[in-house]
Parts: sequence; structure tokens; C-alpha cells
Amino acid sequence: MSISTALSNALSGLTATSRAAQIVSSNVANASTDGYGVRRLVTSAAVLGGQGTGVRIVGVDRQVDTVLISARRDADASLGQAATQADFTRRIEAAIGSPDDPFSLTAHIANFEASLINAANRPESQTRLAGVLDTAERLAGKLNTLSETVQSARLDADKGIVRDVAYLNSTLADIHEINIEIRRNQGAGRDSSALFDQQQALIDGLAPLIPVREMRDNTGQVSLYSADGLTLLDGRPATFGFDGATVMAADLTLANAGLSGLSLNGRPVEMSGSFPALQGGGLAARFRVRDDLAITAQAQLDAVARDLASRMDDPALDPTVASGDPGLFTDAGNLVVAANEIGLSGRLRVNAQVDPARGGAVWRLRDGLGATVEGPAGQAGLLQDMLTALQAVTPTQSGGFSGAGRSLGTLAADFLSMAGLARQSAENDEVFATSRHGTLREAELSTGVDTDREMQELLLIEQAYAANARIVQTVEELLDQLLRI
Repeated sequence: MSISTALSNALSGLTATSRAAQIVSSNVANASTDGYGVRRLVTSAAVLGGQGTGVRIVGVDRQVDTVLISARRDADASLGQAATQADFTRRIEAAIGSPDDPFSLTAHIANFEASLINAANRPESQTRLAGVLDTAERLAGKLNTLSETVQSARLDADKGIVRDVAYLNSTLADIHEINIEIRRNQGAGRDSSALFDQQQALIDGLAPLIPVREMRDNTGQVSLYSADGLTLLDGRPATFGFDGATVMAADLTLANAGLSGLSLNGRPVEMSGSFPALQGGGLAARFRVRDDLAITAQAQLDAVARDLASRMDDPALDPTVASGDPGLFTDAGNLVVAANEIGLSGRLRVNAQVDPARGGAVWRLRDGLGATVEGPAGQAGLLQDMLTALQAVTPTQSGGFSGAGRSLGTLAADFLSMAGLARQSAENDEVFATSRHGTLREAELSTGVDTDREMQELLLIEQAYAANARIVQTVEELLDQLLRI
């Protein structure tokens, strides 16, 4: 081997080890950076004219476990879906209240029944009659508040969809821009590892909303698809469309065109039905809350309101009430009818005939809502009949409840029980999704930067650098010897 060949080999070795040391330092510096892929220097023997001429840097290899990342992204989507649905069910159950909560629905019904008992024992007492009015208004107000809670949850879900759509569109556009930069780097022979890191972090941000499938071509550019095959990015980024609602009401639904659906590149995307699209993530969960879970909760709540009003509307209960006039509880002043049940719980009001603040009188609770003059102060028949009507076992006619007979209190308890079961089921899904996500996330982190290994790698680099430097020093000494001859 000639001196010049030895010097060339050593210099190429110094260049390679210097680059390797730079990569190791980058790995260590980014040991806690999410989305960072471990770099490794790829080298090969440099050959010229059949003779080895040192080492050649082929490039930098970014090492990631694509299978594990894909599984973790699926877990992100499942967790996003489970958490969104669990949050809704917890919100509804908390609003209904547990039986020991003095502000719960069942407590308000119990208080209303207790006030009727007290008033029946002393029907001449204006104070006790006023107590019946107060508990009735509080019961109606509780149903109003529950309806507002359900519709507020729907509106929050709708606003969440607006945010998700904006995030999806901006993120897909950013990923597309990085694709362009990667293509430019490919043409110029520059390393694109940092761009891949940025792109992975952006794709990870999409995963909690939509289960994403990633594919890369030989130039390093990424294409993205949903789990059910919709194109999110392939050459050009897709554009999602959605018109957010400004207000929410029980009668506003996607089915009656009162609310917006989702579109992809101007075409509607079916988020429900036999083959719903984009399922498995937070975006689909928000649609399910808005268009399914909350509507079911509202229907159950309206069924409770209808059951309460119907018990007080029985023609045999109060002969003073004319046909077609409402009983103690009204639909915003009107008779409660089955055809207008949607949203009834939000419109339920106590009849103005018994409310002194609206021109009524509390003695009508004792003498009849249609009475024109006050009757004998000691009669308690109507108050007792109201209590009997509340406690009567009658079939539930709507809301998805079974047709079994129930008292009003039992119906409210069943409503709470169904909300509790829904919450428990959703939380079980959330626990499973959290556990799966944590396991996959831990496995993914274990494939990241291992600082111990990097330190060992650095020692080997140091030894290689020292060996090449020693060759350069030896060549220098030989040249000095030759010059002295």
C-alpha cells in the first residue's frame, strides 16, 4: 500500500467517524423528543480501480418500527373514541344525580311527593300548598336543566367537530408541504431525517381523530388513508368540510337537515348507518355523541317528562279541568301531546293557574285547576289523588323504555340506572383503550434512543477516530523521514 493510499484511507475514516459522532450526539440530545427516529450512519467500502480506498458514507438511516407505530396509532384512535364517549356518559349521569344527592332527579320527585303528603294532611295551610308549588317548579326546573345539559353536550360535540375538521385540514396541508421538502432534499442528495420526524409527529396528531394508514414511496413521500380506505393525502391533501351549529335544540338533527354532516372534497361522508366511515377515532365519537347518544338520552328524558305530565293530565283526576286543557304540568303552557314529545323536558312548566306570580292561586292545587272560586279549606281529595297518580304503576309509553309498569319514581330510577350502565360500559372501553395505548406506547419508547448504547457507540467511534488519526500521524512521520534523507 502506498503512503498516499494509506493517507486517503485514514482521512476517509476520520470523515466517517466525525459524522458518526455527530449522529450519536443528535441521538442523545433527542432521547426524549417524541417522534424522533434513531439515526445510524450507513457506510460501505470505497473501491477505486479494484483497490480499496477507505470508507464511503452511503447515507443516514432513520430506524423506526413502522408496524409498532401503526398499532400505537390505532390505539390512539381507540382511546380518542372511548374517552369522548365516556366523558359524555359521565356528564349525563352526574347531571341526573345519584339517589343520595339532594339535587338529583329522584330527590326532586321524592320532595314533590312529600309535599303532596304534607299538604293533604293540612289542606287549609297556604304554606303547605305553596310547598307543593315550589317542589313542582323545582321538579320541572330539574327536567329543564337536564335537557339543557344534553343539548349543551350536543353543541359541545358539534363545536369539537369544527375544531377537529380545522385541525385535520391544516395538518394534512402541513404534511403535504413536508412531502415537497422531502422531494427537494431527495433531488439535492440531502438528509431528510428531520423532516421525517416532523411528519411523524404531525401524523401522530391525526391518529386520535381518525385511524390512519401510512404508505411511503421510494422518494420518501408519504400517502395517508383512513382505515376504511378514504384518501386523506395522495399527491394532494384532502379537504374536509363541516358547518358548525350556532345553537342546539332537541329537534335539530342530521336526519332533518337541521345539522351539518361531514364532507370530504365536497362529497358527503356517511358517519352512521350500516357502513359508517372514519370510525374508531375521536371525530366519529363526536358525531355519535351529537347524533346518537345525546338523542337517546334526550328521548329518555322526554319520556320521563311526558310520564309526569300524563299522570297529572288524567281527566278523572281533576274534573274542573276542561277537555284539551293541561293539568298541573304543561308543555310551555299547552297540553302535553305525544306528537310533540321531542324536547318536552326542556319546555315543561307548572300550570300558571296555580302560580300567584302569574295570576294564579295555590288553593287551586286543593280545589282544582279550573276552579273559579275557593272551595272548602279542609278538602284534600285532589292532593291525595295527585300523590296516588304519581305512585301508580303504569306502562311507560316512549323513550326506549320497556312497556313494564312503573311509578314515576321507579321510572326516574330506571333512567338513572340506564345512564349508569352506559357510563360503566363506556368507562370499561376507556380503561381497555388506555391500557392498550399505554402498553404500545411503552413498547414504542423502548425502540427509541438508548443512551447506554449510544455511549458504547461513541466509545467505538472514539477508538476508530484515534486509529485513523494515528495512521495520519504515522504517514506524517514517514514523510518527514523521507524529506530528511
